[in-house]
Amino acid sequence: MVDYRVHVTIQNKPGISDPEGKTILNDLVLKGTHQNVSQINTAQMLKFVINETDKKTAQSTVQKICDELRIYNPMVSVVTIDVFDV
Repeated sequence: MVDYRVHVTIQNKPGISDPEGKTILNDLVLKGTHQNVSQINTAQMLKFVINETDKKTAQSTVQKICDELRIYNPMVSVVTIDVFDV
């Protein structure tokens, strides 16, 4: 068994409103700074350290945890799970 770092990123699906991202973008526009930024999307990240036999098992275990705890709404969110060696 090996420890793995697992990052779970939860963000809105394309076409779903992101009011927090829009607010941050509007603040930049109102301040007149960073005109080269045209879009900001926010996301939530969860970081796990999990002890598993391999990366694939670590990923599926964390996916199962997220599904069981209903950490995200699959109707409006996209979840990305990245596994790294510790």
